[in-house]
Amino acid sequence: MTKEIKIGNVKIGGKNPIVLIAGPCVIESEESALRHARQLKVIAAAAGMPLIFKSSYDKANRSSIDSFRGPGIKKGLAILAKVKSQTGLPVLSDIHCREEIKEAKNVLDMIQIPAFLSRQTDLILEAARAKKPVNIKKGQFLAPWDMANIIKKIESTGNKNIVITERGASFGYNNLVSDFRSIMIMREFGYPVVYDASHSVQLPGGLGNKSGGERRFISRLAMAAAAVGVDAIFIEVHINPDKAPCDGPNMLFMKDLKGLLTRIKKIERAAI
Repeated sequence: MTKEIKIGNVKIGGKNPIVLIAGPCVIESEESALRHARQLKVIAAAAGMPLIFKSSYDKANRSSIDSFRGPGIKKGLAILAKVKSQTGLPVLSDIHCREEIKEAKNVLDMIQIPAFLSRQTDLILEAARAKKPVNIKKGQFLAPWDMANIIKKIESTGNKNIVITERGASFGYNNLVSDFRSIMIMREFGYPVVYDASHSVQLPGGLGNKSGGERRFISRLAMAAAAVGVDAIFIEVHINPDKAPCDGPNMLFMKDLKGLLTRIKKIERAAI
């Protein structure tokens, strides 16, 4: 059993049910963020799944200089604060440098370290010192047991509110593959483990100046993670991902989420 971590009013790990972390890849506008958050809240509540809203105020690790990154930290955090106050949902976003943390910690209920930055010691330590729960995404280039060293970095600050996310491993060029043993191995560290079903089907840089993705695999991989035993499932969701300015090919259609959550809950009950 993993340690219970409290994210706002949501509990991950321990004997708690699987949590859903969901939202559009990046904040497109205040209206869009609120619309997505409200719909996600209704769908998750109907399925009996606790929800954390995720959307990035700045996606700094884009393929191209021309890629859409979001509204930036000040406007983005103001939007996330409004999502939080109007829906009651905890909010999560990525940070990319130490300087962002001072502002971000005042709004975010959990700070996320992107996979590409998962070995950046100074960034991790600064995030941990914010005394907020930290979600560290396992780099595509890391083995699951390598996460033990990253956990120790966070623990060295006295912060033991740690969540680990599996998001696939590099498999050749522009491709990722999920090894579900990774979830089981990382849960042995004692902290909650999340499965990122969206970025695990991403094809990094697969479209030349942007990443591609294989949306059709999201649902099956999310269900596989539930069967293996996971504390939360991360799914980027959009009302119309084909029109999204960022990561559309690996985002789930909002209309498909209800059925998927129903299947995940059935698997979760069967796996107990």
